[in-house]
Amino acid sequence: MAHAFKTRFGALDDYDKGRVEPVDDDVRHYAFSNCFEIANNSRPYEKVVFGQNQEYVMEVVRAEGDSPWYTCAHDEFALCMDGEAEIHFIDLDAAQRVQDKEKEGAVLVSDEPRGPVMGWVKIGRGHQAMLPAGAAYQFRTQSAAVIIMQTCKGELSIERWADICQSA
Repeated sequence: MAHAFKTRFGALDDYDKGRVEPVDDDVRHYAFSNCFEIANNSRPYEKVVFGQNQEYVMEVVRAEGDSPWYTCAHDEFALCMDGEAEIHFIDLDAAQRVQDKEKEGAVLVSDEPRGPVMGWVKIGRGHQAMLPAGAAYQFRTQSAAVIIMQTCKGELSIERWADICQSA
């Protein structure tokens, strides 16, 4: 007997508060359950950690307007959960790249990024984009969007476990 599953996808203005529920079901149906609440309570472009496995993290970003320019010594991934965003890329000059290859997580680019323009990509709900190591990237949105970042914990990562974890 085949089971029929219905995927319920939330949005910044339409989500159910995440909570722990004992279920006899496949846990994959409950992934990203509170990313919308985190984004709803965040300032634009805060990188709020909501999952961690050693140095690797999943961060929720409320994308709204133009972000600062970021760069990273390693590849990162951006998954759009709600709304739309453009991601603009510049292949940074060596002087602006992260010099310490062991440094993890995104960092802000000092000054305006210098180097050849690589282009841009538009992501919408369910689309993913790779943010390549050594490139500068900037998010641009017309209205609020929710983006999940897959990266390593770094100096811009914000941990708010007491605010986002269920305690009762």
